[in-house]
Amino acid sequence: MAKTAAELVTEAKQRVANLTVDEVAAEVERGDALLVDLREPGERAEHGAIPGAVQAPRGMIEFWADPTSAYHRAEFDPNRRVILHCASGGRSALAADTLQRMGYANVAHLDGGFTAWKEAGQPVTDAKSS
Repeated sequence: MAKTAAELVTEAKQRVANLTVDEVAAEVERGDALLVDLREPGERAEHGAIPGAVQAPRGMIEFWADPTSAYHRAEFDPNRRVILHCASGGRSALAADTLQRMGYANVAHLDGGFTAWKEAGQPVTDAKSS
């Protein structure tokens, strides 16, 4: 039977590490992880970005993360801690689940996404020029 996008997100969240804003903030502060912003450039320009986050639009994450892909980007390393975020946590849960299937053993996502980050009063930078 067909599944809805919401059902796919719920299932993905059961298979991945769902981090709180405080947990992500602590890892960002320690410099322990690659923080990846999956939102589209327009979303970042309108709402800002988490300082230090690497932009990787959701449509490219598998290609940028795959070391065998012609589109691979060096900052994506299957052995590195990777934390993904989007606006509210749906796209990042799906992408974290996908990266785990691709061999990324230490991947997580920010539950609640950028919205939760901003509502918690965490730092946000202007991303209009990003």
